[in-house]
Amino acid sequence: MATLSLTQFLTLDGVHQAPGGPEEDASGGFAHGGWSVPYDDEDFGRFITGIFARPTAFLLGRRTYEIFAGYWPQRTDAADPVAAKLNALPKYVATTTLDSADWSGTTLLRGDAVAEVAALKERTEGEIQMHGSAGLARTLLDHDLIDTLHLAVLPVVLGSGRRLFSDGVRPTAFRTTETSVTSTGVVLLTYEREGRPSYGSF
Repeated sequence: MATLSLTQFLTLDGVHQAPGGPEEDASGGFAHGGWSVPYDDEDFGRFITGIFARPTAFLLGRRTYEIFAGYWPQRTDAADPVAAKLNALPKYVATTTLDSADWSGTTLLRGDAVAEVAALKERTEGEIQMHGSAGLARTLLDHDLIDTLHLAVLPVVLGSGRRLFSDGVRPTAFRTTETSVTSTGVVLLTYEREGRPSYGSF
């Protein structure tokens, strides 16, 4: 049985929308696309390279799939640790709106996302990775299907944009397994799901 990890870039106020450029996602009038770019450095690059060294497959939501499919198939350098994995490994897209997918190695999961992903984990070995895909991630978090969170928290507040953890998210406890800080102040955090939170008082 595979594990499922989620890698997400977040602002201090929890925004995940369009970190890589204005063209990624301007929905809702979002005017801050590309907010992660000034914080890129060698430390951040090593973090991403380390994550992409591990997957056996990828799981993406429709919006993230369309962004990735419009960029990565044209990056054919076999030495690129991100492009090489994304182009070579199986990709699964949870969608009710896409009719076809042209990116080689892509399978559409067109049924109930929770049931489809649970079955995918059962029949797959290794680590399935999600990148972005926050809408799908929220659904899967609510059903305890995401095992690991890799969060890059950038030192910027935007005040608007879609957030990963919205009101009503299922209460879940995580265990911190890795932490580091890049030269530009990005806090890199890895969490493993533990179950329901416990409570007390002082």
